Amino acid sequence: MTPAALAPQRIVCLTEEATEWLYLLGQEQRIVGISGYTVRPRRAREEKPKVSAFLSAKIDKILALKPDCVFGFSDLQADIASLLIKAGVQVTIFNQRSVDEIFSMLYQVAAMVGESDQGLVKLSAMRAELEAIAHKAASFKRRPKVFFEEWDEPHISGIRWVSELIGIAGGDDIFPELAVQSLGKDRIIADAQTIIDRAPDIIIGSWCGKKFRPEKVAARPGWQDVPAVRNGQLFEIKSADILQPGPAALTDGVAQLHRIISQWEAEYA
Repeated sequence: MTPAALAPQRIVCLTEEATEWLYLLGQEQRIVGISGYTVRPRRAREEKPKVSAFLSAKIDKILALKPDCVFGFSDLQADIASLLIKAGVQVTIFNQRSVDEIFSMLYQVAAMVGESDQGLVKLSAMRAELEAIAHKAASFKRRPKVFFEEWDEPHISGIRWVSELIGIAGGDDIFPELAVQSLGKDRIIADAQTIIDRAPDIIIGSWCGKKFRPEKVAARPGWQDVPAVRNGQLFEIKSADILQPGPAALTDGVAQLHRIISQWEAEYA
């Protein structure tokens, strides 16, 4: 009997990263339900039933799909997991918050569907690309100070894997002490003066589910002398590319960070 035959055959993914990864592994036929927030890959939205948001799920709809495995993310989905477990469903909740933990989660999913060898090849390629980016960034004359804004009202700074990717891409997160906090509520910056005082060279917005408005940021009281505002260094990275702790962040997300930081370094370092 093959590993693939022993693996789960009917998987529900409560968040996007597991869905994207299974598609990249060529195992999309195993997926029977996905999160309604899924945008990567785009075809998943057309092919798979949407059975959950992030903090809620259609439990009856999930059970009707007869899954033999459900993948979820973080303590924030604990209530959903509990309901499914009580209904007799196998649930695996990952809680990856760092770059290394993302790699570990992706390997575990690959192994669970009998694709550990293929998973290792793809993960090794991702790791090599991160190392190549870090090598290029090591030659920068100066590293910009970066404020990554995950939400605007209130201001919420970037989570740990984002902070680490900023470092790999050649910048320095101005709130590294907040990045280690896993919950958004613990990364709230109550006093905007703190951001002004740390004088970011670059501001990157990724407002979950809401379009980043650079002109709105530039118009904030007292922000006109912030280097990023003064020099027009205000950028958006879509949340689907950077705020899901899976393949997107390790590929498209970090590539966009590196491109933004490289352009700043070439002009202002």
